[in-house]
Amino acid sequence: MNKKISELITQFNSRPIFLPINKLELEQVIEILFSQLFPVCINTNESKSEPELTTVYHSLYNNISKLIEPAKTNEIIEIFFSKISEIQNRLYQDAETFLNNDPAAESLEEVVLAYPGFFALTVHRIAHEFYKLKVPIIPRVFSEYAHSKVGIDIHPGAQIGDNFFLDHGTGTVIGETCIIGNNVKIYQGVTLGALYVTKNMSKMKRHPTVEDNVVIYAGATILGGETVIGHDSTIGGNVWLTNSLPPYSLAYYSSEMKIKTVKDFKEPINYVI
Repeated sequence: MNKKISELITQFNSRPIFLPINKLELEQVIEILFSQLFPVCINTNESKSEPELTTVYHSLYNNISKLIEPAKTNEIIEIFFSKISEIQNRLYQDAETFLNNDPAAESLEEVVLAYPGFFALTVHRIAHEFYKLKVPIIPRVFSEYAHSKVGIDIHPGAQIGDNFFLDHGTGTVIGETCIIGNNVKIYQGVTLGALYVTKNMSKMKRHPTVEDNVVIYAGATILGGETVIGHDSTIGGNVWLTNSLPPYSLAYYSSEMKIKTVKDFKEPINYVI
């Protein structure tokens, strides 16, 4: 190492962020919970759920109790564990929805183990429970862990109904105050966001409501807390919406494609990827 680099390293003044929680431990909580909600067993007698979930309890307690009073921590964790079976049942219904809507899906096991949209939804349903219990920071750590793994950004505050189908999902963004009904299908690159954002809007509804049986195709952007997509509507690819639509609407862009032969151009168009 030369002298100049050594001096620069010496001069560097780090600015650490002091948080009492253990981020890596919380990420492991998600992995354990996922493995216990959908255990992959060689035989039906194989079960390790009790010690694994005990680890989850201790990790949650160690982290939550550093953010709020310990007495309240046990109550929060007890409420969460009381809802695990309900979360599991909802997720199996979601997995069936994936299987029934995607021609490429060959089994429930494939959906659970290999579909990024299903993983993101699983983490969201877990994070949302802690969000409702007003646990600070941790729900967002959970959701951002899923975001970092599969590229799907669902804020833990978003309310998502039953039988949700998130196909592919890459680049999808669902905001904090978004409300999504039952039997909704969303494809990749969809944004359900705020029309504009200022800090004083933090307690206001900033993101759209999507009612039951709506399909939103790839690349669509729907913005605004007062925007409501009526039930049984279809939103086409790349549509930009900032206003409400009544039920049974079809929103799409009609574009013109022009086709010519290469010899019509003096110089062919070259694409470099």
